[in-house]
Amino acid sequence: MLNEVVVFGQGYVGLPLALSVAEVGIKVLGIDTDYDRVHRIKNGISPIEDVSDSQLNKVLESDLFSVSSENTYPSSTTVVFICVPTPLAKSGKPDLSMLESAIISVGKGLKPGMLVIVESTVQPGTTRNFVLPILTKTSKLESQDFFLAFSPERVDPLNKDWGLKNTPKLVAGLTPEAGNKARIFYSQFIDDVILCPNLETAETAKLLENSFRLVNISLINEVAIFCKQLGISVNEVISAASSKPYGFMSFYPGLGAGGHCIPVDPIYLSEAAKDVGTPTKIIELASMRNQSMPNYFVERALEMLESLENKNILVLGISYKKNVSDIRESPVVKMIEILRLKGARVSWHDDLVGNFDDEFSVPITLNYDLIILATLHDYMDLSFMKDIKILDTSFG
Repeated sequence: MLNEVVVFGQGYVGLPLALSVAEVGIKVLGIDTDYDRVHRIKNGISPIEDVSDSQLNKVLESDLFSVSSENTYPSSTTVVFICVPTPLAKSGKPDLSMLESAIISVGKGLKPGMLVIVESTVQPGTTRNFVLPILTKTSKLESQDFFLAFSPERVDPLNKDWGLKNTPKLVAGLTPEAGNKARIFYSQFIDDVILCPNLETAETAKLLENSFRLVNISLINEVAIFCKQLGISVNEVISAASSKPYGFMSFYPGLGAGGHCIPVDPIYLSEAAKDVGTPTKIIELASMRNQSMPNYFVERALEMLESLENKNILVLGISYKKNVSDIRESPVVKMIEILRLKGARVSWHDDLVGNFDDEFSVPITLNYDLIILATLHDYMDLSFMKDIKILDTSFG
């Protein structure tokens, strides 16, 4: 039995992973530099929708899971996971600052024989050419003294059908032995673990998965705009096309893809492609279309109101996805910014988010010139909305 597992990052990826490891009887320490998040977890309050308070408290009571905001870990540790965010910087380039900080912390405690697994999304070649040198330099160990692996996270918040246990898990190691050690470890709590031939294959597979989704979401948004102009329902078109039993997969239009994966991962692939002289034009065009959707709906609002200056607008839902509070890369936030730049007075309602950027969710009333349906959570009751202009970003 392993003595200790450490998970750097206790968000949508790291916390479910840490709890899953603890639930099979392995002692786990979760580390996160967000003091407020650590405080909530210590008090049995889950910071994410995928983990209930009852599940968290049950594992905390077992004494197999603890959490800390300190970047040090016990000498008994045998496995370390890195699950920290790798967002885009303001320049649009990958930001590896949090990953670098975590790697340095891991390196300071690294000992011979330990297994280090990176789950943070990265460009192909990052584990080999960025993570490994920092670990060897910080730890003063040689690469053959420890085991390094990469395993891309596959987290879809609130997906009732596919979770950590039953979603196939990709793993790859710097060496065959490292890959096999990672595969054996994951197999203790994941049903299907797939060993990739090398690190770069696993890194690229993650980026391909979400580039596929971005391209298809952007495509259906273009078709939706066409159908709107033509005067037909894009959702009825999708329904008709989905009757084909092969070669078609349904995607649905909206304000644009947000979250920590779909708008971000394709940029990682695109940047890596530029580095080797093979630009991914389709991905770049899809990203442009995705980023243009907030502007499109601002123009729709302008058509409905004739002017946005001093118009009172209520936006329903500012998170990137239904029934979650996550606002990372939310296209709703961008739409609100554009509306305000054009002179509109914009309020928003989203009780799951509650407060964001020193603003707070307001009650739903009809005292507005326009209500924009952005991210509709299940708790929202729209039945009373009559005799008011409504803009539905789902093209409904």
